[in-house]
Amino acid sequence: MFYVYVLYSKKFDRYYVGMTVDIERRLSEHNSGKMISTKAYKPWIIAHFEVLNTRKEARKREKYLKSSAGRRWRKQNIKIDIDDKVN
Repeated sequence: MFYVYVLYSKKFDRYYVGMTVDIERRLSEHNSGKMISTKAYKPWIIAHFEVLNTRKEARKREKYLKSSAGRRWRKQNIKIDIDDKVN
């Protein structure tokens, strides 16, 4: 099983899309600062994830979610409660 995930940084109102086979470990890596691309925006929460059967399917979905059409899909389908945002 492969996971495609969307992380959200409440503090910076920023999203990150990735894929993994262990979603909890990956979230921990993002929040511990091990990932250069996300360490400046921590802490992260999982805003959305999908389970796919193959790496090929997961990579295709990840690429879509990173595209302009995917960003539009994320805006319509992933809702973060405004009260949860850190000021």
